[in-house]
Amino acid sequence: MTPLRRTRTAALAMAAGILLAACGSSDEVGGGEPAGGELPGGTEGWATDFSQHSVPLEEFMSGGPPKDGIPAIDEPRFVEIEEADSFLEPNEPVAVLEVNGVARAYPIQILVWHEIVNDELAGEPVAVTFCPLCNSTVAFSREVDGQTLDFGTTGRLRNSDLVMYDRQTESWWQQLTAEAVVGEMTGSTLEVLPSQILSWAEVKRAHPDADVLSRDTGFSRDYGTNPYAGYDDPGSQPFLLEEEADDRLPPKERVTAVQLDETAVVYPFSRVADEAPINDDIGGTPAVVLFDPAVASALDDEAIADSRDVGAAAVFDRRVEGRELSFEPGTTPGTARDRETGSTWDITGRATAGPLEGTELEQIASDDQFWFAVAAFFPEVEVRGPSGGSS
Repeated sequence: MTPLRRTRTAALAMAAGILLAACGSSDEVGGGEPAGGELPGGTEGWATDFSQHSVPLEEFMSGGPPKDGIPAIDEPRFVEIEEADSFLEPNEPVAVLEVNGVARAYPIQILVWHEIVNDELAGEPVAVTFCPLCNSTVAFSREVDGQTLDFGTTGRLRNSDLVMYDRQTESWWQQLTAEAVVGEMTGSTLEVLPSQILSWAEVKRAHPDADVLSRDTGFSRDYGTNPYAGYDDPGSQPFLLEEEADDRLPPKERVTAVQLDETAVVYPFSRVADEAPINDDIGGTPAVVLFDPAVASALDDEAIADSRDVGAAAVFDRRVEGRELSFEPGTTPGTARDRETGSTWDITGRATAGPLEGTELEQIASDDQFWFAVAAFFPEVEVRGPSGGSS
């Protein structure tokens, strides 16, 4: 598909239209005059305590759909790999979450229409989320202070990012920061669980026994198609971003974002694609960035399976039993080889051949997202440039 070149006005109009398309058959749209001159779209229909908030209420913009207009999946159904193979193509992006040794796969072709899946995996309450406008996939524990929460979509955006709400207190939560920013739970944080984007082909190879989120969601959506076609043109402007995007990178440059303790860094895909595996140190932790080039964009062509390959990255602690490893490219794309033992490693951080076969690196929580989003929430983030340079 030819990359789309639009003016800012045209891009905003396109994004508004596709948000309503993702909403499906809902008859309502957000809007109205801001209540008390504060919250755009007003507070009608909410039981949220808007007197408690950690960010200005004016920063929440209506994305078009109303509360739950983009419906979360609350009772997910799952199928085996063989059945999912009938509706997924090898290069399609799939979010994978592993808890207590149990892996589960969530196709982005389904998440792009729902944004949130409330699930239970290996006995743990979890939420798997995808914000198409930021290209961010984040998994959380749904347990906070002993209470299990379930989440829906507010229909609001902040810095173009998904704003969720919990149905127990109707507090509002920012997806990218995992923080409650409005309501009685303001200041609380969700535990981020390491997850990963893999191609469907890689899911089948690495997790042959995984359950896969079914298209039988209880909603009628055109799964496999992308309601945001052309949105990921790297030079185009984000939707409803109040301020100019940080100009250190193009707004929609894909980056791998990592935060360890007080250190936040990103690795631009333009570097990762050329240099992976990247051996680095993040906040004192020896880390390696791995990259698989054979993963399609979910936001390019109208048919996700026909979209261009953009790749996917993952970050791991490169220590094994106290020994620090260093990595170089493997013999096939998406693999790496450690120099110390000559073992071969895959994109999931598992040694597939050599003396360390069967060993797994500890995954470091990271997210592949658009640059403008991480820069908006973490303006001091460090960009790790070519050959270790930074800005």
